Amino acid sequence: VKKYRHEERESESQVGVCAGLAYNQRGGEILMVETSLMSGSGQVVITGQLGDVMKESALAAFSLVKGKSGELGIDPVLFTNHDFHIHVPDGATPKDGPSAGVTLTTALVSLLTNTPVRPDIAMTGEITLRGKVTAIGGVKEKTIGAMRSGIRNIILPLDNKKDVDDIPEEVREKVTFHFVSTVREVLDLVLEKKTASARKTGKRTVKKKAQ
Repeated sequence: VKKYRHEERESESQVGVCAGLAYNQRGGEILMVETSLMSGSGQVVITGQLGDVMKESALAAFSLVKGKSGELGIDPVLFTNHDFHIHVPDGATPKDGPSAGVTLTTALVSLLTNTPVRPDIAMTGEITLRGKVTAIGGVKEKTIGAMRSGIRNIILPLDNKKDVDDIPEEVREKVTFHFVSTVREVLDLVLEKKTASARKTGKRTVKKKAQ
């Protein structure tokens, strides 16, 4: 009997859902981040038994996206008349650590621009409020976990490029690494490009807040 159930990658692209990489007592694995918005007043709800560090990453990601909404093509009105929910499934497992910033940011931008995220790619890296991507730990374990979950493309901070040499060769041969130093580079890699017709007709359906 399996002691743990490891997360598997999404089979199709999703809006507001992004695969990150984590390292815990199970070893390395992918960590799905889900986001949604509904009518409200700009509040942010974070669930999924996240530790203080990861909660701070979520708030930093939200502030980054809100502060750069103009550059990202996001209507700033969305931040004043909607509430936001950030959720990491498997609430029975505590989650913490400074490496989910890029994943949280990508999920939020996907949600707010109604743009799907590629399902064949996962990422790890922390962010600054200026949009820089900073180094993280556990590259070897996270890469092995990603490959086990069916991921063949991995985004890593540029400063972690040296750590790839520690990954077993049989794993490196099956994975393509993308090294980034800014959030913009991450978004260009993972957000699926919209066609001209989709941009013209794409409209968001917003959940109404329960009465």
